[in-house]
Amino acid sequence: MYSKILDLVLFYPVFLFSLSWHEATHGWMANKFGDPTAKFLGRVTLSPIPHMDPIGTIFLPIFGLLTGAPVIGWGKPVPVNPYNFRDARKDSLWVAALGPISNFVLALGFTLILHLLVALLPHIPTNMLTEGGFYVKALGGIYSICEMGVILNLMLGVFNLIPLTPLDGGTVLRGFLPESSVMMFDQMQRYGIIILLVLFVTGLLRYIFIPVMIVASYLLP
Repeated sequence: MYSKILDLVLFYPVFLFSLSWHEATHGWMANKFGDPTAKFLGRVTLSPIPHMDPIGTIFLPIFGLLTGAPVIGWGKPVPVNPYNFRDARKDSLWVAALGPISNFVLALGFTLILHLLVALLPHIPTNMLTEGGFYVKALGGIYSICEMGVILNLMLGVFNLIPLTPLDGGTVLRGFLPESSVMMFDQMQRYGIIILLVLFVTGLLRYIFIPVMIVASYLLP
């Protein structure tokens, strides 16, 4: 139980930062394309408070970490007015896609920090959180946080690319569909949240994250 609490203490700030980064990039890109709605509402910020959703930001990630279920989550949808875009479908696609892309970029950033740590201290012990002085424990904490950052951001990126509303993947796929298929797709997306809950409850969501762990094994030192 102590180890789970320690994991939660290390994990949750990384999760909040990664989620805030993800949501803020949506608003930033929308503003670049001519829609300042998110900016005016204070959503282009790394502060987690404006982005927090009771279920997606608090309940599901903490439940997943404490029970061993997949750690997934989301923030409040960033308000976007596509009528402010020059090309509503194309620009909406890029606004949605930047969220997962930003998580992959963040995963690479954490990877870089990890490799720098290993290069500077090639003999970091795996049990540094429980042995050694404060300096060694602090380095161990940084290492663990960065390791979580790599895996978590890969998971968030892949999870948000699932082509179901309310995830970014639904908007991305919609942007590639021909006009004749958009209405049918929109009707199907009403069941998106139900499908996601079924994937979560049945444990099928784990299989979606198998590629994440394979990629992480190559990225982590």
